[in-house]
Amino acid sequence: MAGVHASAVIEAGAELAADVEVGAFAFIGRGVTVGPRCKIGPHAVLTGPAELGSDNEVFPFAALGGAPQDVRNSALATRLVIGSHNVFREHVTVHRGTRATDTRIGSHNLFMAQSHVGHDVQVGSRCIVANAVQLAGHVTLADHVVFGGLAGIAQYVSVGEGAFVAAGSMVERDVPPFVIVQGDRARVRAVNVVGLERREVPAESVREIVRVFRAVYMSGRVRTEAVAEVTTADPWAKRLVAALAPHRG
Repeated sequence: MAGVHASAVIEAGAELAADVEVGAFAFIGRGVTVGPRCKIGPHAVLTGPAELGSDNEVFPFAALGGAPQDVRNSALATRLVIGSHNVFREHVTVHRGTRATDTRIGSHNLFMAQSHVGHDVQVGSRCIVANAVQLAGHVTLADHVVFGGLAGIAQYVSVGEGAFVAAGSMVERDVPPFVIVQGDRARVRAVNVVGLERREVPAESVREIVRVFRAVYMSGRVRTEAVAEVTTADPWAKRLVAALAPHRG
């Protein structure tokens, strides 16, 4: 285990790839698997059962894989499953699942300092969760979701692909894809044009998403009727229409 500091504690039953780096006073418990080229910072805590893929970086005082904050299920042997190329900054907490559900995090995500990922949360890939964002249990984030700092999201809420949750927002209902939500309680405000452009979505598709958004949210019509009647041939805009069909936000 080259690269493991002499003061780090690696319990029997933990499995580390040969090139994992572990800093001073870090703790890696039994049932934790750490993939190639991961970096575990000083004083970080990894408890299991938990699986980390390759090239993850865990900064000092982050705590991953802890028991869920759920008094009914904290003793169950559920897991935390993490993909590759994720960054967990200082004091991030991620809890494993409850009942038969694992907490799962995809790849290429950034969790900024003091953010929290609750039990049973499902996170896609290429998301940015800013400082002190709180994801309650059973939350689902699709790919490319971005949070501003200090936002909070209630249990069982889903956030659609490419959505932006503005700083300080309190989210208690599902967020459609490609939109910006803001406020307490958070409401849909606009299309996340900047996010779409950064992903290099074709300009014509961005314009069509905006057209669909305006037809549904700015026409003054009953939302369900507007959604039922709006049509589009654009594949990106179709994803928004499909998500809005059952949406009551």
